Amino acid sequence: MKVLVTGANGYIGRYVVKELLEKGNEVIAADINYDGVDGRAKFSDINLFGGETDIYEKFGCPDVCIHLAWRNGFVHNAASHIDDLPKHYEFIKNMLEGGLKHIVVMGSMHEVGYHEGAIDENTPCNPISLYAIAKNTLRQLTLLKAKEKDAVCQWIRGYYILGDDLKNNSIFSKIVAAANEGKKEFPFTSGKNKYDFLHVTELASQIAAVASQTEIDGIVNCCSGEPISLGEKVESFIKEHNFDIRLNYGAFPDRAYDSPAIWGDASKIKEIMKNY
Repeated sequence: MKVLVTGANGYIGRYVVKELLEKGNEVIAADINYDGVDGRAKFSDINLFGGETDIYEKFGCPDVCIHLAWRNGFVHNAASHIDDLPKHYEFIKNMLEGGLKHIVVMGSMHEVGYHEGAIDENTPCNPISLYAIAKNTLRQLTLLKAKEKDAVCQWIRGYYILGDDLKNNSIFSKIVAAANEGKKEFPFTSGKNKYDFLHVTELASQIAAVASQTEIDGIVNCCSGEPISLGEKVESFIKEHNFDIRLNYGAFPDRAYDSPAIWGDASKIKEIMKNY
């Protein structure tokens, strides 16, 4: 297939581009710069948010667009999430109205808000951050427009992503930084909250697999389907990397808006991965 990947040089995008290329696809990469993108991709200088109604043709009429581009994804209450929302929708609308028949967009478990248990495509959403509100609104708008244009739409719902620990701005990257600075103790919460962890390379494989087929659409959880406590996962991360640092449990209170246990229902992605 000819696949357009936006946000191609982002934390997830670089791995998705590589995975698609390894599977023999032609990849058009769209981003601001390409210093970390596989050189086998075709780099585009087209501005996603220029408002061109013929942007689908300008990108060479790809078979599928995987829209990963997003600013400040780790800063959940940045004003840019709301400011950029109309630009993302305009891009997607222009692609679909221009003739695109298959759109894949990166979403987030944060769309759901506070929730205990597994998340599936029917779980009600009550987003409680600007990031989550923007993603949830874009999902609703995209699904509506795709239905109007009779296009396949797959909304990827991501969970707790691991890997590439110096770039991901998570608790794991902070532990790497602290260990590299020679610190022996790391202030931590209770560590009891349970999340759905997935390595970024596995996430990229799942995203590419979703985009490679059209039978299973709608909201698709890209996840492990297995809840693991944050404390357990961080302890194993420290051991795996042989860091001489220990967690100071209870140094920080657990955040009131963090779900005690939240994970993805992996039924759809398991079915997709069977044939990938």
